[in-house]
Amino acid sequence: MMIDRIGSIEPIQPGKKTAKADAVRNSAEPDSVAFSSEAMEKSELYHAVELVSGADDVRMDRIAELKQKINDPSYINEKLIADTADRIMNAFGL
Repeated sequence: MMIDRIGSIEPIQPGKKTAKADAVRNSAEPDSVAFSSEAMEKSELYHAVELVSGADDVRMDRIAELKQKINDPSYINEKLIADTADRIMNAFGL
């Protein structure tokens, strides 16, 4: 059995220019991007969270000082207890 060719097959077909590609190149409008107000708010929130999480704890020295004072048996006395009680009462408006 013999099969005849249907037509010649060209391995490389010549390139064709499309009008669409020329229209895109000839466009005089610059590219632009618009963000929604929701996207802007989320961006600001993200940056705020990043700043807070990356910040050092500036009160670590104060915390270490207070831990040292609390561990000192002579630090807690009657005057300190009375002053603390007064501050708590004032905070509650009593």
